[in-house]
Amino acid sequence: MAEPAAKKARTAARTFLFSSESVNEGHPDKLCDQVSDAVLDACLQVDPKSKVACETVTKDNMVMVAGEITTQAKLDYEKVVRGVVAQIGFDSFVDDLSSVDSKGLSDKTCDVLVRINKQSPDIAGGVHVGKDEMDVGAGDQGIMFGYASDETSDCMPLTHSIATRLGKKLTDVRKSGELWWLRPDGKTQVTIEYVGKEDGSVEPQKIHTVVISTQHAEPSKAVRTKECAGYKGPEMTAPSMADMNKEIEEKVIKRTLEEIKLKNGSPALSLYGSHTHLHINPSGKFIIGGPQGDAGLTGRKIIIDTYGGWGAHGGGAFSGKDPTKVDRSAAYICRQMAKSVVSSGLAARCLVQLSYAIGVAKPLSLFVEAYGSEKGALSVDDITNVLKIEFDCRPGAIAQSLALREPKYQETAAYCHFGREAVTKNGIKFFEWENAKDLKKYASMSSTQVAAALKGSNYLTKWVD
Repeated sequence: MAEPAAKKARTAARTFLFSSESVNEGHPDKLCDQVSDAVLDACLQVDPKSKVACETVTKDNMVMVAGEITTQAKLDYEKVVRGVVAQIGFDSFVDDLSSVDSKGLSDKTCDVLVRINKQSPDIAGGVHVGKDEMDVGAGDQGIMFGYASDETSDCMPLTHSIATRLGKKLTDVRKSGELWWLRPDGKTQVTIEYVGKEDGSVEPQKIHTVVISTQHAEPSKAVRTKECAGYKGPEMTAPSMADMNKEIEEKVIKRTLEEIKLKNGSPALSLYGSHTHLHINPSGKFIIGGPQGDAGLTGRKIIIDTYGGWGAHGGGAFSGKDPTKVDRSAAYICRQMAKSVVSSGLAARCLVQLSYAIGVAKPLSLFVEAYGSEKGALSVDDITNVLKIEFDCRPGAIAQSLALREPKYQETAAYCHFGREAVTKNGIKFFEWENAKDLKKYASMSSTQVAAALKGSNYLTKWVD
């Protein structure tokens, strides 16, 4: 079958390097994201219609929450903050940058400051007061993006998948006690050599570089009974820096790569080898970390939260925002749309954009880009029409279809909001946007048939024509 004229001209194949980075849950900015989302969860636990815009800042032994919250919940902010700090593993602070004992923050002694007011009545009146669920407007104007690629089984770009999961593995082996001398703060970065194919898809060829900078106890001196609160086992001493690095390669890097599956079914470890440049704690040591090393703010890791530099980003952060804030909810539905296109075989890569105006329910625009990777007879315009048929991107509809009024956001606030497993725990649906819709029936349709299906649908109730 001849390709439709609307399809983009194919580009020549090329080889290129692409890099993505991530951070651990103990990074100061990520700590702030988790606190903001813990506050949101505490509100939604009691009042699913809470209106929340919560920001967090941390420096040294202090955490401050600020913002606008209207809720029926009675919050103990100090308890919420200390709970998050303890869960991450920050349990010691010494006000001395030469100290080897300070982890950078203490859940027991940190100062907790609170500056919270209610939502502006001007915003409330324009967005939701007196409106039915499906007529609730966007909480603000803005542009949001979603992206998917067929290079991995979860339709995430491989550079970002690896960077994110390396950070999670560092945390897992720390909390399990296997690498007890690790501390909460840390960063990762991955560079992969890709081939950009003529059909618009990208295929990873090899892992070019891995960078890990992780906070750790004092090498060759720190002892486990002092480093790990509550530890009652036999005494152990932290390994040398060289041995730390070897353990990180074997128990963090290689294990992580074995767990990530490429689209051909092989583990990502098959792309790692002697050709890979490895930089583990290239600065030499990383003992002082957390908020003592760097100040933290909510919303400063928006690329880490999404696609690691692939696709595009509208600039809005996620954490601390209830579902009427389309910075978050619309980005989630954009991911579901892009993933549905790719997982259904309509394209190898897909970028979706939405835009909104404050107080207006219907999106102002829908844009789809497939990078020339469309498959079969459908053009990008046809795929756009398919999304209009299958999805409702009004804020109220998004909140319903993705179950966004449930208290489940703290778990999203570290290790990326996307590429996670959609699961139901205690009746709460986590990462529902990762459940792609099956759009395979459209693959065999012509442009005329898709246009007819659009005309026969109720799309004008959901979209601006």
